[in-house]
Amino acid sequence: MCSVLGYCGSGGSYEDISSALRRTRSRGPDAARIVNTGNGYLGFNRLSIMGLTEEGMQPFTCAGMRTLRFDGDTDAPEQRKMPEESEILLVCNGEIYGFRTIKEELQAKGYSFISDSDCEILPAMYREYGTDMFRMLDAEFAMILYDRRKDSWIAARDPIGIRPLYYGIREDGTFVFASEPKNLVSLVEKIDPFPPGHYFRDGVFVKYRDLSEVTKYNEDNLEEIFCRIHDLLIDGVKKRLDSDTPVGFLLSGGLDSSLVCGIAAHLLDRPLQTWAIGMDIDAIDLKYAREVADYIHSDHHEVIITKEDVINALEPVIEALGTYDITTIRASIGMYLVCRAIHEQSDVRVILTGEISDEIFGYKYTDFAPDAEEFQKEAEKRIREIHMYDVLRADRCISVNSLEARVPFGDLDFASYCMAVDPEKKLNRYGKGKYLLRRAFEEDELIPDSILWREKAAFSDAVGHSLKDDLAEYAESCYTDAEYEAGILKYNHARPFTKESLLYRDIFEKYYPGQSEMVADFWMPNRSWEGCNVTDPSARVLSNYGDSGK
Repeated sequence: MCSVLGYCGSGGSYEDISSALRRTRSRGPDAARIVNTGNGYLGFNRLSIMGLTEEGMQPFTCAGMRTLRFDGDTDAPEQRKMPEESEILLVCNGEIYGFRTIKEELQAKGYSFISDSDCEILPAMYREYGTDMFRMLDAEFAMILYDRRKDSWIAARDPIGIRPLYYGIREDGTFVFASEPKNLVSLVEKIDPFPPGHYFRDGVFVKYRDLSEVTKYNEDNLEEIFCRIHDLLIDGVKKRLDSDTPVGFLLSGGLDSSLVCGIAAHLLDRPLQTWAIGMDIDAIDLKYAREVADYIHSDHHEVIITKEDVINALEPVIEALGTYDITTIRASIGMYLVCRAIHEQSDVRVILTGEISDEIFGYKYTDFAPDAEEFQKEAEKRIREIHMYDVLRADRCISVNSLEARVPFGDLDFASYCMAVDPEKKLNRYGKGKYLLRRAFEEDELIPDSILWREKAAFSDAVGHSLKDDLAEYAESCYTDAEYEAGILKYNHARPFTKESLLYRDIFEKYYPGQSEMVADFWMPNRSWEGCNVTDPSARVLSNYGDSGK
């Protein structure tokens, strides 16, 4: 990961911008730079993944059809001025898939480049195509751009929101953009998530792509669907293996992460580095992760955690996440701790994960969807909001440990196709959730058959049932009943409804006071459906949990 910051006006000070940028130095510990555009600032913290040389350092700037070079040291974010001949200045936290082909096309038009960085092509793309470039990108990205020719500020975010971007407006009307809310808490009064699939231009947000809007279902039959899911997911994994630094894999032993690992093991000619985590007394997933690791012959690592580890991680996790959501925080404890171990114990820089499969193919609770139309509405809502929940969790837990997350199930071609599969075919009429995904990989034997058809278990539960119970018990000890009743009345938006949720909210407010609307509400099953009217987001409370906990 990297972090970006854009102060889009002349009223800011270098000291304030520098202080704000330092708050996300863990996202980009390798180098930092702040550039004065003459009408604002662009800041960048670098985690070197593609194009590891000095020339790959951002911001990228161009004059005419050539990239310009910044001179001098980049180890400290000293103030730089935008070169006089510069036309465009850009910072981007992103991964641009297929960038070499685009680069060759731009070179054929006369553009020249100085590095092997994927993001260096972006100023040239903007100069050539303007804001049409955003719908052309196969990428996960958050970028901020200053066009000196028009004195214009532009920002944009990928269609799912895999890379984070937030913004706020100062009293004088100046927009400020940054990778995380913690960059903005001292700069603006109200912080909002930048809407995925949009670009911003001089005060106006424009939607360029919305994966949650499906206007027509494809007419493929089941065999064609299996084939397309299979091929598109393999392509999605293959793209994400391209890195100039070592790649690792989170392996829970569930279907989604196991498929990512199985595909990658098939594509690569070397053992994968896989990582799993579990509680010391009742970890469900460790045995399944070990089964997959043995099957694919990976170099497998296990991280064992205790109740004390869980409680000690709670506050730093909430500070890193910038959320009070119950299920996000529970699931983040394990992910944060395993990523910390990866950072401390290996040279891995890039992590592949299994997020976004549930939103497309269904959760345990979507077995209760009353019909296909309701299933599709729920999938569209979850994809539209995922940047506040599972994608946020993966980004923060990984980036706070100076790693980069890549999410094959979020591949735009894959997600777009699967969202347009007729939901009648995605409903669980097969006696097994995610049937289409499982069936698509049945013949390959990339992972053990027992894992391919294993029941879904939520990550926070699978790390260990005691994790959730330990957190609830700890929260119970923090408040008397009277303190709880008084405490929840402090909050009108997303009011806490258990001692656990109050504890999370109180910690959140310590770091992000008054910013609860950055998250729409608590993630919960669709409580309007019969069988889903529950008071806890854990799948353990659903009647169909069954073998998921074994």
